[in-house]
Amino acid sequence: MRLVALVALGIFVLDQVTKVAVVFGLNLIERGVINVLPPYLTFRMAWNQGVNFGLFASGADVMRWVLIAVALAISAWVWHWTAREGQNPRARIAAGLLIGGALGNVVDRVAYGAVADFLNMSCCGIENPYAFNVADISIFAGAIGLVLFTGTPKPPAKRRSTPRRKTP
Repeated sequence: MRLVALVALGIFVLDQVTKVAVVFGLNLIERGVINVLPPYLTFRMAWNQGVNFGLFASGADVMRWVLIAVALAISAWVWHWTAREGQNPRARIAAGLLIGGALGNVVDRVAYGAVADFLNMSCCGIENPYAFNVADISIFAGAIGLVLFTGTPKPPAKRRSTPRRKTP
């Protein structure tokens, strides 16, 4: 479980550092938009009160705490399930990605009342209206990784029940 914890901690720190650096350090809150490599990368401030793409967004404070509880419950379940099932290293990395990202967004909800999203990427004439953050990327990658890299472990190879004869 050390691998899960290290990946989760790394993602959590990266998420929080990037949010502080861009949102507060570059003053994105007041600037609103910073063109980094337009249109491929733009910092666009968005406070997300819901989940991905603003789903379940609500101004009600109770929804904020429901989303915090759900994120914590899912993180705890993934931690427990990964430990109990003895998953392979790729599944443990995926679990760490998901847990670290979820905890990064939980801190935002507790501290600010919403998740700070700021990454916006567009390409090829398609204007992306949504912003996201490192935690969102990690949650998505972790969920995909858990789907791809987990499953029922293969049973150990059966040993022969009869002893082998020694040849003279």
